[in-house]
Amino acid sequence: MITDDCIDCNACEIECPNNAIYTAGVTWDYNGEEHEALNMDHTYIATEKCSECVGFYDKPQCIPACPSDAIVPDPDHQNTHEELLTEKEHLDLVRR
Repeated sequence: MITDDCIDCNACEIECPNNAIYTAGVTWDYNGEEHEALNMDHTYIATEKCSECVGFYDKPQCIPACPSDAIVPDPDHQNTHEELLTEKEHLDLVRR
């Protein structure tokens, strides 16, 4: 998740292989459906699209990209490696 320490530089958005990170106020899409922005004040992560980079990299790429250390694990969205890999595979199918 991205905390209020975010400075809206969008460095994390560029690094996300799942396109799960959005600029403040921008709507997000999932399975062909558009959803309201989850945050109007700063960049945010659409958790439904986040696989924590499993299947692409060994570690999430957004965390080291963030110059303000605003990206932290979300205590409300703790998934196993297998769950994250399943989400990545689902996103791959949706992108086709």
